[in-house]
This record gives sequence, structure tokens and C-alpha cells, in this order.
Amino acid sequence: MKQFFLFVMFLSCVGHVNAQDSIRHNLGPNVNTEFDDVCPIISPDGKTLYFVIEGHPANTKSQFYSDSEDIWYSEQDKNGSWTKAKHMLTPFNTRRYNSIECISPDGNVVYIRGAYQNGAYVGSGFSYVIKTKIGWSEPQEMNIKDYASMSKGNYSALWMCPDGKTLILSFSKYSRGNNETEKDKINDIYISFKIGPNQWGKPLYIKSINTKKFTESTPFMAADNTTLYFSSDRPDGKGDRDIWMTKRLDDSWTNWSTPINLDENINTSGWDGYYTLDAKGEYAYVVSDKVGYGLSYDIVRIKLRTIDRPNPVVLISGKVINAKTNQPISARITYHSLLTGKEIGQAISDPFTGNYKITLPYGVQYSFNANSGNYIPVSNNIDLTTVAEYKEINQDLFLVPIEIGQTVQLNNIFFDMSQSSLRPESYIELDK
Repeated sequence: MKQFFLFVMFLSCVGHVNAQDSIRHNLGPNVNTEFDDVCPIISPDGKTLYFVIEGHPANTKSQFYSDSEDIWYSEQDKNGSWTKAKHMLTPFNTRRYNSIECISPDGNVVYIRGAYQNGAYVGSGFSYVIKTKIGWSEPQEMNIKDYASMSKGNYSALWMCPDGKTLILSFSKYSRGNNETEKDKINDIYISFKIGPNQWGKPLYIKSINTKKFTESTPFMAADNTTLYFSSDRPDGKGDRDIWMTKRLDDSWTNWSTPINLDENINTSGWDGYYTLDAKGEYAYVVSDKVGYGLSYDIVRIKLRTIDRPNPVVLISGKVINAKTNQPISARITYHSLLTGKEIGQAISDPFTGNYKITLPYGVQYSFNANSGNYIPVSNNIDLTTVAEYKEINQDLFLVPIEIGQTVQLNNIFFDMSQSSLRPESYIELDK
């Protein structure tokens, strides 16, 4: 009788999913399991989904701990279907609890939970892993000033903003312990700015977002570097935990619009969290305990209303190539405002393929520069001052080796019409 009841309930859930397939769609058995499937991170191009499975028999420490947590991933095939999830290998999934916090737009830097030094776990915090020519590097701890003394709870989260210079953190200032109370679960959102190579400033409390008695957690900054989504149990929600949205009002990162509760297609009467979306911003991926494939937490895809989407961006991708040999190069690509010279974003090209990706908000004319040792830096510009819909642009970058007889073209040199005087936008290129 119990088996019949479960089967009927499962059919009821599946029927409900299909009825709302254009709005709320369960990702199915290639992704979701009978276990809790949480912490999804979708790549900016929407083709790779990283997530965590709790208690899966194939987890690294599952033979010792039934509540183990490991990182898995699934890729979209040419038909847009999700392939069977694969287990990430070392240097990932080396502990009992593993979690991916964020991935860079180019997919070449992964941020994970836990502080590591020379590949060994040393305590709570966050670390990053970089793709190299010989594989992934060992995890390296992120040095965030005063984080160890400020974060004392059992729950924490991190998101690296698209500009590569701003961290959004969520943690509790209350002591953790085995006798955890509801107070220990109250997280707040903080901002930390980059102050040097792998050096981050003291996290700043964001008063305009946080509440005093409720939790704000699992922050996600959209590709526009302006729209922030997070989960909270604050009043006026639709369920146990809801997704809320706020927008940054200026460059101080302390002024935000009043958070709004997203619509009923996203928030249910149950638990909804871990919101993520790709650069296009058309579909969101959320963890929900409603309409599940199994009888636990599942990952669902939701088509967003226009009002719930972030500002449109441009996804720029291409290869960095040796202009002489046509071989791929690992290079650092930076984008600046052509008017102010302020760095807006950065990327690292894949050392195997030369591929890179970066998302840029509209409203700015950019200069970009690719730099690698023993090569002459290459520069160019792109005008995105006119705001339009989401767009994808392919831009290959050819670096010339530093050799006698080689020539390089300077692209970002500007003059007024029929004048010999240089415009201020030229100074960035000339300084380089």
C-alpha cells in the first residue's frame, strides 16, 4: 500500500511539472536524484550545471558518512538535454562536506567552501582553484581580513562578482556548536573588496539588505553586476524560505533598492533557495522542496518574467592565439571603461584551448587588453553605450611574440576629426 501511494504521488508531481513546463521545469533524473540536490551553479553560457548531492553512495566519504556532500556536474548536449551527472575529481571532493560557491565566467577559476593551504584543509573559509596546463591547481585559501573572527556560524556562502574585485558573503556572527539554536542560523550579507593579490578587505555589513531577526543567505550577483538575488525567511514571503531581489544603486555597494519577493512561479509555500541564472537571464535555476523528482530537494528551471530579470549584458567569447604559430595561449584579459580607465572585468583564457569568456554590462564603451609573458599585449575596443538585448559576440585575440622584426598595431588611439591632438581615451593604450 505504501509503494502504491508513493507511485501515485510521484505521478501527481510529474503531471504538475508538465502542466507548467514552460514556467517551472524539473531537470529530471540525469540531474536530480532520490537524495538532496542543492547548491546549483549554472555557467554563464548556460551549458554546464554544477551542484551538490547530499548522501549519494558515490560520494567520496559516503562509506563513512551518510550525510556526505560532493560536487557533481551535468552538461547540455546538442539537443539541449542534460547529460548524466558526473562526479568531480581531485582536487575537488576531498572532504566530508564539499561545495562549489562560484565559478568565473570563463570557467577557469572555481571557488569552493573551506580554507586550504597547499591542498590541505585547514579550517572554515573559502578557497579558489585555477585551471592550468597540467590540470586544476591545488586549492588556495582566500585571504579575507577578519573573516575568521567574524564568521562563527555553521552556514556560510560566497559569490565572486563579475568584476572580479568584489565578494558578496553570507555568514552568521553567532557561535556555532552542537547545540545549535535558531539564532545560530541567522545569516547576514556582507561585501568585501579586493585590496591586493588574493587579499580582500574586512567584510562590510549591508544595512539596506539585512534584517535583524531573519536570515539572508545564498547570495547570487547577476552578470550585470547590479542585480542581487538571495534567499530569506523574512516576513511577507510565500513559504518557509523565499528568493528576493535587490539592485545596487551606486558604486559604493552599500546602497540597494528595497528587496522584493519574486513571484509564485519561483517562490512556493515550501523551501526555495540557491538561486542562479546564466548571462542571458531568461531562465533561473532554484532548489525547491516542492514538485520534486524524488522525495527531497530538487533543482528546477524557471522561466522568468521580464520584471524579474537582471539588466541585459553582452557575453564576449573567443580564443587567445599566438599570431605566429596559431597555438592557444593562456593570457589575462582585462576590460576598462574607455572614458574613465576604470577596470570593469577580467578573464583568464584556458591554457589548453585559449578559450575565454566575459560578461559586460551595457552603457559603457570598453577597451580591452590581452597580456601574456613574452608577447606584445594586444588591445582593442567595443562600444556598448547603446543598451540593447542580450547578445553574444565572438572576438579572437592574436598575440604577437616579442621578437625582432615583429610588428603590432595600436588600436585604441583616438583623434578628433581633422585634428592632431589625442583624445583622453587614448591615454590608457599609450600608458600600456
